[in-house]
Amino acid sequence: MQTLTDIGTLIVCTTGTCGGRPRIAGTRITVQYIINEIRAGVTPEEILENKPHLTLGAIYAAIAHYYANKELLDVEFAAYNQECARLEAEYLAGRRS
Repeated sequence: MQTLTDIGTLIVCTTGTCGGRPRIAGTRITVQYIINEIRAGVTPEEILENKPHLTLGAIYAAIAHYYANKELLDVEFAAYNQECARLEAEYLAGRRS
């Protein structure tokens, strides 16, 4: 007999893992990664094909977590993307020197 999964346990934030950003429990797959894939037109089922260690429930939990916290996460995603762009620019500038 299968047991029920408490969906509140599927998304976690842990200081020191993935920068403390929300991620699928037991993985390093962030909510941001899932949302970026969805925005790129990848379906949850396709994500599962590429990441078979996930579950469809966890992928949908990540999507639900995003929409339940959209305003806050959009700000965090933008800050993360800016930091990545800054670091990339610094790296490229150092390579040209």
